[in-house]
Amino acid sequence: MPVVPDLAGLVDLVRSVNDDLYVRWSHGPDVDGDGMSSRDGLTGVPLPGLSANPLRVEPWWGDRSLRLWLARRLYDYRHLRDLRGPGVRPWVLAATERGRGPDNEPLVVDVRPLAWIDDAVLAECEQEVASQHSAEWGPLDRRS
Repeated sequence: MPVVPDLAGLVDLVRSVNDDLYVRWSHGPDVDGDGMSSRDGLTGVPLPGLSANPLRVEPWWGDRSLRLWLARRLYDYRHLRDLRGPGVRPWVLAATERGRGPDNEPLVVDVRPLAWIDDAVLAECEQEVASQHSAEWGPLDRRS
């Protein structure tokens, strides 16, 4: 898979693809397997698709910065890399939403892997989020 080298590249990718795009934090599509199914972390119950996070901009965002939107989508779940262990990376995929998981995350099928996201993108996301100077906002990390 190609690698998105910077946040501008991710913006370009999202603008160029007409499908619904998602980001997934895992060892990649080859390891996720042909079944492409996640499990509920609390109960171990198999889910009817892969858990992923949408990159699609919501209508209420209006004409605000796509760069900031994408930065916060990656920043929100960056803790998954550490939580899920060595080798876990974010990757972009096109897919069809089948349902919702226990954390209200999309469960997707018909997965088409598009690109890995480089660590440099994650560093840019942290800078982009920090530039907002919001004391009321942070990652969605349950460990704390």
